[in-house]
Amino acid sequence: MRWCLVALKLWCHFLLFVEATTLGVNWGTMAFNPLPNSIVVKMLQDNQITRVKLFDANPDVIKSMAGTNIEVMVAASNDELSSLATDSAAAAAWVRDNVTQYLASNNNGVNIKWVAVGNEPFLTSYNGVYEDVALPALQNVQAALANAGHGNDIKATIPCNADVISTPPPYLPSQTTWRADIASLMVQISQFLNNTGAPFMVNLYPFLSLVLTTDFPLPYAFFNSTSNSIVDGTHVYTNVFDASYDGLVTALTNAGFPSLPIVVGEIGWPTDGFQSANIQFAQSFMSQLANHMLSGTGTPLRPGVLQGYLFSFLDEDAKSIAPGAFERHWGIFNYDGSIKYTLDLSGGVANGVNSSLVAAKNVPYLPMQWCVINPNTDLTQLQANLDYACDHGDCTATYPGGSCSSLTVEGNASYAFNNYYQYNDQDTGACNFQGLAEVTTTNPSTGTCHFFIGLQPTTVSSSTSDVAPFHRASLRTLSLSMMVMLGSWILQL
Repeated sequence: MRWCLVALKLWCHFLLFVEATTLGVNWGTMAFNPLPNSIVVKMLQDNQITRVKLFDANPDVIKSMAGTNIEVMVAASNDELSSLATDSAAAAAWVRDNVTQYLASNNNGVNIKWVAVGNEPFLTSYNGVYEDVALPALQNVQAALANAGHGNDIKATIPCNADVISTPPPYLPSQTTWRADIASLMVQISQFLNNTGAPFMVNLYPFLSLVLTTDFPLPYAFFNSTSNSIVDGTHVYTNVFDASYDGLVTALTNAGFPSLPIVVGEIGWPTDGFQSANIQFAQSFMSQLANHMLSGTGTPLRPGVLQGYLFSFLDEDAKSIAPGAFERHWGIFNYDGSIKYTLDLSGGVANGVNSSLVAAKNVPYLPMQWCVINPNTDLTQLQANLDYACDHGDCTATYPGGSCSSLTVEGNASYAFNNYYQYNDQDTGACNFQGLAEVTTTNPSTGTCHFFIGLQPTTVSSSTSDVAPFHRASLRTLSLSMMVMLGSWILQL
């Protein structure tokens, strides 16, 4: 009888993931000039993306996917964990307001399949503030889903940062354990996820290994390293992704959950604002990632198709850049839905089916005009006005290594002035700067530096998240001890 129950549980796990054979995407909405939700949804459909992970429960965004059958993950913020943990009625109300009301028995409902309870709440930088409430919140949300009649088809999980695991020297995946201060908690969470049939979700960022670790070997951040391979017993690791992933597999196995499904909640490569954040590296990494995850090769400890959500679908230029100037450039598409680089999300090389990205259609641009510096004026106040424009817009492309980093001071001013002008919907007063700026219909873009045109304004609720920008911007970079340790491990070889 016991073996029958085990087999049934494994079969349920299999059914939950057998249809998820394509990569999903994170749809973030922190943008000054957001695309209308209807256009984003059409992009998802045109690119055959059937799984979307949100960072909140924005009603306009959720409703925009009604009738599409796109598998949606909605999210509760870290700030909501306390109330969800201490009040089952609050959890029931949250589920009612953010899940149940969007479901329908006909084809007009939203296909909500997952609930993210918080986002990386166990970061060491949070100093344990969420450790007492994350698991109770997860339990109450899942109970609320069950009480609403959806416990079998909608599962709750907690997206975790890679720093929930720890690897002592010599930093082999087989030696990975849970981080000491949360080890007992992670076992309890794993047990709960195993009981409910939900996956363990972890965010992995090889790009940040490269950024945070001095002299990190570049090939090891990708999937084709040979000279930097790591031998761990009978297993060989040719990339930091597999090593990180299998470190988690080891921790779960040692805790008694060798078959608990793992989903990568976020993984990507930015394209601007930093020396290694560029189109060439992003295209290479993302193409190799898609092929690797969908090929069925898997990792040494978890062969098979790997599940995950690419970060991110679109650039988000309203995010905090506290972690780095690259933070606003993770999208596989630009802010306006235009294609950044060639990418086959079907796994192309892996499965013999080639597909290309499809750009946004019917994009509602503002008029084709730009705000640039007026060279026939006194430039004494140029720097002060440039700083003001950057403080109220996005100048990250002009940072060292960025696509506009080769501009002159005057060019930087034009870039900053234009961003401010576009973000203010081309208002006449937004192109003045004490007489230093003027409007032109001649495109000032040059080389790799693109001077953008804004989009027609949309409603506030569909363009910004209820979660403060710093929360999401800081989550990936403030405490990635696992990634840093893996980097130092490589350097010792």
